[in-house]
Amino acid sequence: MSLTDEQLDRYARHIVLREIGGAGQVKLRQARIAVIGAGGIGCPAIQYLAAAGVGMLRVIDDDAVSLSNLQRQVLFGMDDIGRPKVEAARDAVGRLNPDVTFEGVARRLNADNAAGLIGDVDLVLDGCDNFATRLAVSDTAVRARIPLVSAALGMFQGQIGTFRGWENGQPCYRCFVGDAFDADDCDTCAEQGVLGAMAGLIGSWAALEAVRAVTGFGPDPAGKVHIFDGVTPAMRTIRIPKDPACRACGSD
Repeated sequence: MSLTDEQLDRYARHIVLREIGGAGQVKLRQARIAVIGAGGIGCPAIQYLAAAGVGMLRVIDDDAVSLSNLQRQVLFGMDDIGRPKVEAARDAVGRLNPDVTFEGVARRLNADNAAGLIGDVDLVLDGCDNFATRLAVSDTAVRARIPLVSAALGMFQGQIGTFRGWENGQPCYRCFVGDAFDADDCDTCAEQGVLGAMAGLIGSWAALEAVRAVTGFGPDPAGKVHIFDGVTPAMRTIRIPKDPACRACGSD
C-alpha cells in the first residue's frame, strides 16, 4: 500500500517523526482496530484514531446518546441525543477523516459473541464500564492472539495497560483482575461522578497506546498498568505478573 499525495499531506506530522515515518503511517492505514464502548474513553480514542488514519474502526456499543453523556463524550452534540452512539460516531468519523472505514455494531459484546465481533481485527481498545465485558474481550483477545489496550476511568483517576497474554511471560487482563465480577451494589459513574477532562486524557492515552502497538515505536509497554491520579496529579506504573493459574493464559 502506498500513500496518495493528499494522504502524505494529511499525515505529514506523523511521517516526519523518525519513530513512525511513512512505513508506520502505512501500517496505520492497514490496521483494523475494534473499540469497545463509545463512552468517555471511547469518544476521544475514536477521534484520535480516525485522525491518525487507521484503516478500519469497528465501534461496538449498544447504547444511545443522552444529555448526561455530553459532559465527557465529546464525539457527540445536542443533535445526537437519542441516537444510537454507533450512528453518531459514524457521522463524526466521516467528518473527521473520509479515509477511515467505519463499522458500527449496535450490540452488547459478551462471551458468546465476542469471537465473532473482534476475532478478525489487529488490535482491540477496550473502554467499557463492566468486568463481564472486559473479561470476555480479554479472553477472546488471548485466544485470537490480538493485542489488547485496556483503559478504565473513575472520578479523578484513570488507568491503562497493554496486554498480550498468549506470549511467554506476558500477563493478560484476567491475570490483573482475576475472576472479577460486577456486584449488584457496585458504585456507578452516575453515583460517583467523573471529571470530563479525565476521560479526554485517558481516551487520548489509549489511542496513543494503540498507535504504539500498531507502529512499534518506543519501549514495549505490555504487561504494565499505568495509574494516573488527577487530583495530585501523579502517575505510577505497576508491572503485572503472569498468573500461572489464570484460566485464560496460564500454564497450570
